[in-house]
Amino acid sequence: MSTPSSRPLSPHLQVYRFSMLMAMSIIHRITGTGLYFGFALFAWWLIAAATGHQAYEVFYSYAGSIVGRLVLFAATWGLFHHMFGGIRHLIWDTGAGLAVPAAKNIARVCIILPLLLTIGVWVVGYCVK
Repeated sequence: MSTPSSRPLSPHLQVYRFSMLMAMSIIHRITGTGLYFGFALFAWWLIAAATGHQAYEVFYSYAGSIVGRLVLFAATWGLFHHMFGGIRHLIWDTGAGLAVPAAKNIARVCIILPLLLTIGVWVVGYCVK
């Protein structure tokens, strides 16, 4: 008969040190889930635009509010972040960028570029108005 071990049967959170790559994985999953709500908002916009002026005014009053703009900003960032996370995984699928330094560099790019693109889209959106 074997003696019980005090160590966990499988690695768990207390075994691993939190890293940027771990954070990127978690954020990628969160943005993927958040995109569901972003596309629901997009569907609401399309339905409101197709329904008529009164329905569109209801949508516009929400989207034009501070909360609505924050949600739209977060949805824009989530879309870009999730897209770059997918590109990162495609790069890894080719076998490139798997070494830890390269993976960290790709993760840095996947943090900075989506934020810059989101800000750029919103700046252009306000300037075109």
